Amino acid sequence: MLAAVLLLALPFCTAESASSYAGSTLVDSYPPPGTTNAPAVDAYFPDGSQVGYAGPTPTGAEPAAIITAIPFSKVENAYPLSRPHSADGANINFNVMRQWGNLAPMYSVESFGLPDASPIIPEGCGLNAVHLLMRHGARYPTSDSGVSHFASKIHAAASKEGFSVTGDLKFLATWTYKLGAEILTPFGRDSLFSNGVAFRYRYGNLLNAFTDLPVFRTTSEDRMLDSALSFAAGFFDVRTYETDYHQEIIIEENNFNNTLAPYDVCPNVNTEDVGNFGGIQSKKWADIYLKDARKRLQPMIQGFNLTTSRLVDMQELCAYETVALGYSKFCGLFTEKEWEGYEYYVDFWYSSGPGNPTAAAQGLGYVQELVSRLTHTPINVWNSSTNSTLNSNNITFPLNQPIYVDATHDTVISSIVTTLNFTSLAATGPLPTDHIPPHRSYIASQIAPFSSQLVAQVLSCPASEEPTHIRFLLNDGVVPLTGIRGCTKDSNGLCALPGFISAMHERIGQIDYAHDCFVNYTMPDPDNIIDGRYPS
Repeated sequence: MLAAVLLLALPFCTAESASSYAGSTLVDSYPPPGTTNAPAVDAYFPDGSQVGYAGPTPTGAEPAAIITAIPFSKVENAYPLSRPHSADGANINFNVMRQWGNLAPMYSVESFGLPDASPIIPEGCGLNAVHLLMRHGARYPTSDSGVSHFASKIHAAASKEGFSVTGDLKFLATWTYKLGAEILTPFGRDSLFSNGVAFRYRYGNLLNAFTDLPVFRTTSEDRMLDSALSFAAGFFDVRTYETDYHQEIIIEENNFNNTLAPYDVCPNVNTEDVGNFGGIQSKKWADIYLKDARKRLQPMIQGFNLTTSRLVDMQELCAYETVALGYSKFCGLFTEKEWEGYEYYVDFWYSSGPGNPTAAAQGLGYVQELVSRLTHTPINVWNSSTNSTLNSNNITFPLNQPIYVDATHDTVISSIVTTLNFTSLAATGPLPTDHIPPHRSYIASQIAPFSSQLVAQVLSCPASEEPTHIRFLLNDGVVPLTGIRGCTKDSNGLCALPGFISAMHERIGQIDYAHDCFVNYTMPDPDNIIDGRYPS
C-alpha cells in the first residue's frame, strides 16, 4: 500500500522539461488577413441612418447624481477580470489587484483622512463646474519592458540542456508571452468607456451650461487617444460622440511642450542620477521583500537564475496578464506579504512624487492651466511645459467651460498632486527603503492606478451662480487641503476659492522650473525632499 502511495505522488513532484516554444511570443491578428470593407459588400449592410425605422427617440433630463445620489456608487471590482489569489490566499478579504500600484485597476478610495466626507456635493452647496484629469486605461507593457525580457530569457533557457521546472512553476514549461506593447487592452477600453458613462451620470447636468461644444484634451500616443475616445463614447453617445465635442490631440514627443506629458521638456527627469533615483531606491527594497520568494521558488526551476529583478518581472506579469488576458498563473506564486512589498516597491515617491526634485516642476504647467481656467484669465507667462501656441488660443484652450476633461499618464498625476501641495499624501514621508512604515499616506494604487481620476469640484456654498469653493476628489476619495495656505480644516475638504487661487499663485512662484528641470545637480543625500522641489 505504501509503494502505491509513493507512485501516485511521483508525477506531482517530477521536474518537467520545457517545450521548445516556452517563453516565445504569441501574436494574434484581427481582422483576419485578406478581409476588406469593399463597397460592394458594405452595400449589403447599411447603417442605422440609411435603414431608418428607429422608433421614438425623445431624450430625458440630464442626470446629476453627484448632487442627488445617496449613497454614492463606488468602484469596487474589476469585472470581467478574474480576481487573483496569493500563494497563501486564505484571506478572502485580501485583494491582490490593489497591491499592483500604478498597474492596479482604479478603485474607489475610502478616505485620505476625511472619513466623514463623501464625493456627493455637500448639502446646501451647488455645483458650478468640474475639472477632470484622468489617466489612460489598462495597457500592455511599455516597449522593451522587463516582462518581455523575462520571456525572451525563459525562451533562451528552455532551448538549452538542463532547463526544467516543477511545482508551482511547472506551467512555465508551456507558457508563452501573449502581451503586446503600449496600447490599451480590452479591459482598458472598457474602463474608460464605463468612466465616461459614470461621469455623465454624475455631472451631466453641467452640459446645460455650455454655449458651444466642449473641448477635451489628450496626447498623441495611441493609448492616450483611445482612452479619450472611449471616455467620450461613454460620456456622450456611441453613434454621435464624434460630433458632440472637439477632441484636442497634443503631440507627445521630445521637445514638444505638453502639460499632459511634461517629462518631454524636463531633461532632468531622464538623467541617470535624478531620473533613475526612484529605481535605485526601489531596488534596495526589492532585495529585502523578495528574499523569501527567491528561496521558495528557485528550487522549482533549474537552468534559470531567479534574480530579484526577474521576480519583480513575474509580479508585473501577474498584473499585465490579468488586465490583458483576464487571468494569470503568476499571481499565485507570491504571498500576501510579498504583494504588499510589491505595492511599496512601485510607489512613486522618489521617481515622480514628493521625494523627487523634478516632480513639482513637471506638474507646474497643468496647475498654471487650472488657475487660468478657474480665473478665466489667459496665461501670459511661458516658463513651464505649457504650450504657448495652443494655450494662447481661446479655441484650443477655452476658459469658459463648465466641464474640462484632460487625459494624461500616471507619473504626471503623481507630479501634479505634488505641485498642488496635497501635503496629506506626503504626511508619512520620506519613505524608508528597508521596511514599510505603518499607516503610510502615500500609496500608488490610490493615487495613479489605471483609469485614475483627479476631480476638482467648483462649488458655490450656499448654491448660487458665483462659485465660492473648490475641493478635490482623487479616485473618489476627498483630499484634505489643509496643507495649502488659505485652506482651513474642513470635514468636507472644502477650500474658499479665492484663498485656493491665491495659494496656487504663491506655489507657482515658489517652483523654479528652469533650475529643477535643467540645472546639472546631484540628488541630496539623504533625500529628505517632501514637496517635489530641489532644496534651496
